[in-house]
Amino acid sequence: MTTSSVLLPPEGQRVLFVLAHPDDADFICGGTVARLAEEGRDIHYLLVTKGDNGTDDPAITPVRLAAIREQEQRRAAKLLGVQALTFLEGYHDGEVEATLALRRDIALVVRQWRPDVVFTFDPWKRYDMHPDHRAVGICTQDALVNAGARNFPEQLHNGIRPHSVKHIYYFSTDQPNHWVETSGVIEKKIAAMRCHASQMNGFNPDEYARRKGREAGMAHKYKLAEAFHHDVI
Repeated sequence: MTTSSVLLPPEGQRVLFVLAHPDDADFICGGTVARLAEEGRDIHYLLVTKGDNGTDDPAITPVRLAAIREQEQRRAAKLLGVQALTFLEGYHDGEVEATLALRRDIALVVRQWRPDVVFTFDPWKRYDMHPDHRAVGICTQDALVNAGARNFPEQLHNGIRPHSVKHIYYFSTDQPNHWVETSGVIEKKIAAMRCHASQMNGFNPDEYARRKGREAGMAHKYKLAEAFHHDVI
């Protein structure tokens, strides 16, 4: 399905982003997050790690960096209009694997928060070298199947019932079929990116965001855009 500049997704009010690290959503699709928030959607970030190994500075410990990056993400999310953030425990930057445990953890949040639409990484993107991205993408898709299944009983306690999500949007994809025009929110996206100061060493978020936006928008003659692969589960 291909859109014009109509805000996506059109399918529901509650939108969940399942992410590997702080800054993933803001860097990759922060314009879409901003547009969703401006339309009044309820947005929730679920982060598998706190990005505790995301530095080349040996003086910063993983524990310290995790605390820094969590606060950076909270500031960026507030700026974009994200209402809720959940950080999973026990998963470390660079060490995420596609396990049943992770699938259960994601399925639990899906059942608790009950989103209409989910965004995550495209695990089938060719040549994606980051193992965390691939693992989170595949576990999220599997978790959505499990979250709606009554034969996946581990999280049916305390009144938490199955919940089915029909629409998934994969970002960081090389097979896009859905585009969002983001020219009107590019400054907000760049400001959110700048919140991640620990990741800014030698990095120019303004140049990066505009270049990626132009590349994504080229196919449909948008000035700036973000691209996704939309699928119905």
